[in-house]
Amino acid sequence: MRVEIRFPQLSDAAAYYAAVTRSAEHIGRWNPVEPEALPDMVRRQGDTLRTFLVFDTEDGGLVGTCNVSNVVRGRFQNASLGYNSYLPYNGTGRMTEGMRLVVGACFRPQTEGGLGLHRLEINVQPENGPSIAMAKRLGFRLEGYTPRMLFLQEAWRDHERYALTAEEWPGAGAGDVS
Repeated sequence: MRVEIRFPQLSDAAAYYAAVTRSAEHIGRWNPVEPEALPDMVRRQGDTLRTFLVFDTEDGGLVGTCNVSNVVRGRFQNASLGYNSYLPYNGTGRMTEGMRLVVGACFRPQTEGGLGLHRLEINVQPENGPSIAMAKRLGFRLEGYTPRMLFLQEAWRDHERYALTAEEWPGAGAGDVS
């Protein structure tokens, strides 16, 4: 693997700031650009939010971020994935590798260090071709369309909803988190 995943730490703030700042134009069309958000992100980690940072194993650079949010337990065992890839790694396949590790960690049982989820969703603006391609590469299927789902860039944005269950995941059991 060219990447590894791990949970964020306060010591990652400088790398996060540099990656988000460097990639502002790239990610700003789809998501808020918040280079100073890492300390708050670390503080908010818990039962309903887990963040994974994807690092390049060769140079140690921050490849991307994936938030596993809106975690619902009980009979649902569901969460939403949101992700950003950062320059200069965008388009190298590293974020796809990282996302495979994240999905594996989400589906791995809690007794084995995973999140023990059964279902994952990715909600993507229909114009965001690269994120839709990522969802499809990971095996997510289109489930539906949600008009005016999120308020982004000063407007309510429509989203397509992609989903995947643990039974559909070919890499079940993968996804080591350091």
